[in-house]
Amino acid sequence: MTARPKIIASLAEAQTQLGRIVLGKPREVRLALACMLAGGHLLLEDLPGVGKTTLAHALAQTLGLQYQRVQFTSDLLPADLVGVSVFMRETGEFRFHRGPVFAQLVLADEINRAPPKTQSALLEAMAERQVTHDGVTHALPLPFFVIATQNPLEQIGTHALPESQLDRFAMRISLGYPDPAFERVLYLGGATREDATAVMDADQVVSLQAAANKVYASPALVDYVLALVQATRTGQDFAAGLSPRAGLTLLACARAWALLDQRDMVLPEDVQAVFEPVAAHRLLPAGHGASRQGADALDRLLASVAIP
Repeated sequence: MTARPKIIASLAEAQTQLGRIVLGKPREVRLALACMLAGGHLLLEDLPGVGKTTLAHALAQTLGLQYQRVQFTSDLLPADLVGVSVFMRETGEFRFHRGPVFAQLVLADEINRAPPKTQSALLEAMAERQVTHDGVTHALPLPFFVIATQNPLEQIGTHALPESQLDRFAMRISLGYPDPAFERVLYLGGATREDATAVMDADQVVSLQAAANKVYASPALVDYVLALVQATRTGQDFAAGLSPRAGLTLLACARAWALLDQRDMVLPEDVQAVFEPVAAHRLLPAGHGASRQGADALDRLLASVAIP
């Protein structure tokens, strides 16, 4: 492996601890970790109260990252996110006071309730890993990971995110309701996010991101990713296909998935595991198909493309 064995062991320990806190959701926990290792950002779309905030907080605690939660509301201003310049009477100068976006893991809670200007401020941070205030560019810390939660659009006060911002999220996942057996454990007082302890630190997370980027993808595997991307563009199920950036994201997330299995080579199964979370929110079903029909179309597409 390209990462030191001790760090890889810490990664396995992180998965175990998160599984004790976010009960009955091992795949979703692993997808969240893969998204971070790939250097992307994560969109959690689900009903209130199913554990979205718990997952974000537990990730920050487990990985030893500085954490900030921002509650997105209809009156949230870009300055509330980025920061403000304050006049210092002693020196006669303005000093920039950094906002919550300068944390290593930022939870943008109920992101689709905020106005467009605030959305744009977050978009620059996500895309460029920097923010600009009064003409001065400020770099964001490493690692920088945004987890945004989104309520279903049919709920009061929500708005659809623009396609350009959706594309900045490497993955979109839903937690859903837990199985009754796991929900019972929760009611009986199972582990909470406050029980999480750091099993690594920010420098180790950055090292793991670098290791994930070096996981080998053979030319045949790259051709498989390309074939999947091309299939979204040539079929009749989608109004528009995946972009080259989406293809690069798919490959990066597949590399991260392989690293979580402690492998130094990407397999087709890794691509298939992350394909729906990476692709679904970027693809608009043709006609007036429901989201479920879009998911079925992705299943058909995976079945139709030959595995190398």
